[in-house]
Amino acid sequence: MSEERSGPIRVVLVDDQELVRAGFTMVLDAQPDIEVVGEAPDGVQALELLRTVRADVVLMDVRMPRMDGIEATRRVAAGSGPKVIILTTFDLDEYAFAAIKAGAGGFLLKDAGPAQLIEAIKAVHSGDAVVAPSTTKRLLDRFAVHLPDGGDPSGGALETLTEREREVLMLVARGMSNAEIAERLYVSEATVKTHMGRILMKLGLRDRVQAVVFAYETGLIKSGQSGHFK
Repeated sequence: MSEERSGPIRVVLVDDQELVRAGFTMVLDAQPDIEVVGEAPDGVQALELLRTVRADVVLMDVRMPRMDGIEATRRVAAGSGPKVIILTTFDLDEYAFAAIKAGAGGFLLKDAGPAQLIEAIKAVHSGDAVVAPSTTKRLLDRFAVHLPDGGDPSGGALETLTEREREVLMLVARGMSNAEIAERLYVSEATVKTHMGRILMKLGLRDRVQAVVFAYETGLIKSGQSGHFK
């Protein structure tokens, strides 16, 4: 559930390409409920900027000089600062995965359209941490080589989930939205959100993206199990 707030969503852009930042700024500043409050060309300047401005969401590039987006994300996520969306290209492999593990709330492909960019910011700000579930699934499939093959490195945390909670987690990991899960299980979206909240609490996870990664790491979902349940 989103927090009560007044005013627009405050966004900081971090990318070493000035034209990329300019393009995002043009799109975002045209929205009545989003405001770009700062820009930085690398992780070092981003951290300095975030000490002086209040931001809700950071759009963070991965490959940058001085300090890359992975380390910058790790430092931002270590505190109670803004949520981070990783900016990546589909060609990246372990970099985007590492950034999500570092604490990013999601990621966005750089060639995403304006509507996707705006939707991503609003989704992550609201706490959903869902940018593009199907893209998350495809990218995690590409990262499968970096994940353990089966087993439960969580120390049996999966055993704390009820059968229904485990089912919801599997559907989330397969790329389903709350609405799709609700339709699949014949329950309301509010019920799905309640299940997700309990899953995150029991597993000690920060958000939905971490839940997807957890499902892969524990072997609950394996590479190649794509798409929805039949």
